[in-house]
Amino acid sequence: MRTLEEALAEDPEADGLASALVVLASVAGREIPLDADARHGATRRALLLLAAGGDPARGLDLNGRAVAALADDLRDVDRQRALEDGLRDLRQDATGLPHVSEAVRALLAAPDIAWRAYAASLLVEDLEGDDE
Repeated sequence: MRTLEEALAEDPEADGLASALVVLASVAGREIPLDADARHGATRRALLLLAAGGDPARGLDLNGRAVAALADDLRDVDRQRALEDGLRDLRQDATGLPHVSEAVRALLAAPDIAWRAYAASLLVEDLEGDDE
């Protein structure tokens, strides 16, 4: 968390913030119950959308078709609640880290963006896994 705080303090621009939101949503979503087969199918469909739009290695857009499609495929009430619970836990962990605290507050205030950031984190994991 301290490393993320330092990165946000050094780069408060939109790119740094967007990356931080994805990282925070990923950490907050550790306890989200996702069936491996459902996740795999949904992320593969989203990766196809990403590839159809051009270079799949380019940066992910939280409002892009691939992220939105994945978010819609995987979102349900229980998963959304688990993400919000994780974000509330992160809020406690971020005490004394003003930039991280603000990012967590922003995610809690915008559940749709938080969910898309979580979906983007799943796509990032799959894209990184394809490189190995």
